[in-house]
Amino acid sequence: MNLRRLFVNKYSLLGALLLLAAGGYLYWTKGRTPDAEARYRTQAVERGDLTQLASANGTLNPVVLVNVGTQVSGTVKKWYADFNDHVKEGQKLLELDPAIYQAQVNQSTASLANARSQRKLAEANEARARQLFKEEYISRQDLDTALQALEASRAQVAVVEAQVSRDRTNLGYSVIRSPVTGVVVSREVDVGQTVAASLQTPTLFKIAQDLAKMQIDSSYAEADIGNLKVGQQATFRVDAFPNRNFQGVVRQVRLNPTTQQNVVTYDVVIAVDNPEQILMPGMTAYVNILVAQRKGALLVPNAALRFRPVDAGPRNEKPQENRKNGKGKPEGPSGTVYVLANGQPKPVRVAVGITDNRMTEIVGGDLKEGDAVVVEDRQPPAKAGAPGMRLF
Repeated sequence: MNLRRLFVNKYSLLGALLLLAAGGYLYWTKGRTPDAEARYRTQAVERGDLTQLASANGTLNPVVLVNVGTQVSGTVKKWYADFNDHVKEGQKLLELDPAIYQAQVNQSTASLANARSQRKLAEANEARARQLFKEEYISRQDLDTALQALEASRAQVAVVEAQVSRDRTNLGYSVIRSPVTGVVVSREVDVGQTVAASLQTPTLFKIAQDLAKMQIDSSYAEADIGNLKVGQQATFRVDAFPNRNFQGVVRQVRLNPTTQQNVVTYDVVIAVDNPEQILMPGMTAYVNILVAQRKGALLVPNAALRFRPVDAGPRNEKPQENRKNGKGKPEGPSGTVYVLANGQPKPVRVAVGITDNRMTEIVGGDLKEGDAVVVEDRQPPAKAGAPGMRLF
């Protein structure tokens, strides 16, 4: 009897321990299950001003940058302008060794003197032959020969005169002068260097015509190019002045595309005033072009449009059709936000407008100002198959 009673008491004690452990576990899990307000972080829908910008990087360049070259070859004898020098149109920049070109001028000048003496002799022979023909001492053929010799000598003089003009021009080209008034941005040669103009014109200087007027050459992706128009306002920053915003205006959206690794971009030119001349050629500009503005728009955070409950099933990645207003016209691309109903996220379809990558305009749907939309799930449910707590 005592042994049987001992077994009964043992199993009773074990059952009590199991019930106590199960109750403790239920109490523990209930205490760890947050309510909806604690689990989901929400943010109220509000009204405010919204600005949509198109951003890209670009490079500051002078509006007119002239590459000064040379039409003749030679050795640099002396240069008269250096980096950052202000030059005027026609000012001497550089001089090539003129010895060869001066010798060519001297040679062609001597040839011209010889040709003119030949012409003078031909003129005298023609006059003499005409008089002799008049007195019938020579034939008509002799007179024609004298006339032909005179014409040939005159043509020869014209040829040599052209050679003299060409050689003098080449001699003049040995002195390089500035074609514009501006600032020397770069000097590419030095004294003693030989430049050859046989195949292509070498660059000797780069002159910016006016650094008070500059431009930004920026590359915008094809996804943004449809929103860009001539005359739009732009702001930009440069690393040299990180705390200062500069202003510009879109001057040109070029039609010529650039494709790199299947990415198509277009060059957008932004006109920039630089009265202080603190912006320098080659600086990297971080450009924002004003695309659209809304005053008093209904706004939701972008995080609300990205949020999706973990038990809502797979996300539909296909683009949604535009919602339509009462007149049957599309209101804009659609999206989904979630509001809390009875402690659970409830989807609400909305039509969206412009965005600044932080907030998005709501142009249609069942949202109103003050509604709380879910932006974050602080504690998603545990994944299926996760190990539970061991009782003992």
